[in-house]
Amino acid sequence: MTCIDIIFPINLGPLTYRCPEGLRPLAKPGMLVSAPLRKSMATGIIYRVNTAPPAGSLKDIAQIHGYAPVFSPALLKLIAWMSEYYLTPEGLVLKQSFSKEIFSKTKRRKSEESFPAEVQTLLDMPDVDLSELLSAAGQMHYQTLLLYAPSAMHEYSVATSLLRSRSSVIVLFPEISQAELFYQTVRKEYGERVCLLHSDMAAGRRSESIDNIISGKHDIIIGTRIALFAPMHSVSLILMADEHSSSYKLEEGIRFSVRDTAVMRGFLEKIPVILMSPAPSMDSWFNAQSGKYRLVRLNTDTLAPQIRIADLRFEKKRRTYLSEAVIGRARRSLKKNGQLLFIINRRGHATFLHCADCGNTESCPDCGIPLVLHKDRNLLECHYCARTVAVPDLCSKCNSPQIEQLGAGTQRIEEDLRDLFAIDPLRFDSDSASKKTEIQGLLKSITANEPRIIVATRMLTRRLKPNGSFSLAALLNVDSSLNIPDFRAREKTYQDIIAVRDVIAAKGEVVVQTRFPQDPLFKHLRDGNYDAFAAEELAMRAALNFPPYTKLLNVIAYGNENLAEKIVKILGESAEPVELLGPTEKKTKKGIEYSFLLRHAERRVLHAAARQVVERFKKTKGIEIRIDADPY
Repeated sequence: MTCIDIIFPINLGPLTYRCPEGLRPLAKPGMLVSAPLRKSMATGIIYRVNTAPPAGSLKDIAQIHGYAPVFSPALLKLIAWMSEYYLTPEGLVLKQSFSKEIFSKTKRRKSEESFPAEVQTLLDMPDVDLSELLSAAGQMHYQTLLLYAPSAMHEYSVATSLLRSRSSVIVLFPEISQAELFYQTVRKEYGERVCLLHSDMAAGRRSESIDNIISGKHDIIIGTRIALFAPMHSVSLILMADEHSSSYKLEEGIRFSVRDTAVMRGFLEKIPVILMSPAPSMDSWFNAQSGKYRLVRLNTDTLAPQIRIADLRFEKKRRTYLSEAVIGRARRSLKKNGQLLFIINRRGHATFLHCADCGNTESCPDCGIPLVLHKDRNLLECHYCARTVAVPDLCSKCNSPQIEQLGAGTQRIEEDLRDLFAIDPLRFDSDSASKKTEIQGLLKSITANEPRIIVATRMLTRRLKPNGSFSLAALLNVDSSLNIPDFRAREKTYQDIIAVRDVIAAKGEVVVQTRFPQDPLFKHLRDGNYDAFAAEELAMRAALNFPPYTKLLNVIAYGNENLAEKIVKILGESAEPVELLGPTEKKTKKGIEYSFLLRHAERRVLHAAARQVVERFKKTKGIEIRIDADPY
């Protein structure tokens, strides 16, 4: 009797089935197969041939599809590694990571043919020497290279050049808009060889792309995280743009790192992986400094926008959040017919309502965090759970009428800039651009230089073409990100500022408002000295025993009030003790969420401790355990 283990795209591990005699010649790992699951027929993949079938009766598979495996041995090994590393069933890896069109085809409609956006050109940069990268990309063995690129434009140019020397390439971007821009740039040159793959595509179009990848028609795949798991059998190179981006780290379901998984696929495929960034993550920079990755620099004299610092401690201010330095530079830029970008990463009108008498802040009754005033809707909204309440006339704590609006969001900045410059600004945030058609409409206006002033959150910079038309960008509330309780705060702030710089015209400038100009971060930004910033940041991490000098793992649990005590006890019984930070707790839509941050020098010790918790509550109703293997 031949038995096979099948994994389905559901929250389960492999299930064992019997293979009928007539189907045995086709029963190979990686083949698509249909088999009865519960009360219906489901499609999965053959994970392995089971040489030791379990006792008891087994169901027969119904059908094996095709004559060759859809999943290569390397992809099957990648599923196994993700399951082990992220402590999750193989079926959930299949469900969350791979395109569902592999298992369920959808017919493409004619209306899905066209692209709404116009084709834009990203020029090659002939002054850059790519010989080292081209040499590495041509070697068919595993290595990870970290390309420290001067700008995002250089990343696009490098990727364009590398495509000319290789076939069977996966090119990853953190944002859909970036992937679409690059696809539109190269599809004319490569025709049907190239395809786009991301989660926002119409199902029929994605299904057609998957079929063409399996058949070999498409051998250049451009997309977001889902493209990493494309069923291509002979990958020769993986390119990852903006490897530092937080969009590569999933925060729902399996909280896996796309960057780390890309490196692992490269290792299993025995091919080069090139990570690119103008502001590399500390993890990747550390790996390059320690020799685990190979650091490649692009030496170029390309002109870059200047970064200037406005000291809010001493600068005259027209508003508490708007300095005269920014206003003056904005006026000069407008006289030269420039286009201005104001970034404040906070939507709404006022940050919060504050009682001048008792000091109370109007907060969400469910989450406990301050409610944000949205003046256009005359509502207070919780930006965590989306609960809305009417704007009160009196303080909810002391009934005082002395309620003040403190702080500023995009709506208030929009109003103030209209008053200051007598120009109607365009506002771009998740309130004004929540639908795809709204986003496309606003982007079309911006790229056509129609609005002179744009007020936006950081969601805009992720959607703009590098080296844009803006003559000036002003970051108004950078201190809010610099001072969050996160050991990565300075790293993320540096990367956010570089992201804004990269959408400004080469002769433009970026003005950063801060009350902490003495932080060396700002000197390094002005000087364009990432090496000095990274050396200082890593020294600080080492002194505080934070990654990359140690390992962290987060156990997230949802359940009853006694759950925290039980988990603490389980962790305390670990064979090798781990440092426990927490637990913390907060209310969520699922109930109470408990968070246990574990720290240890060795990854295997953290995994062993977390596995004990997972196994203990695996079959307990009303309790959900999730593991974030790299919570940073």
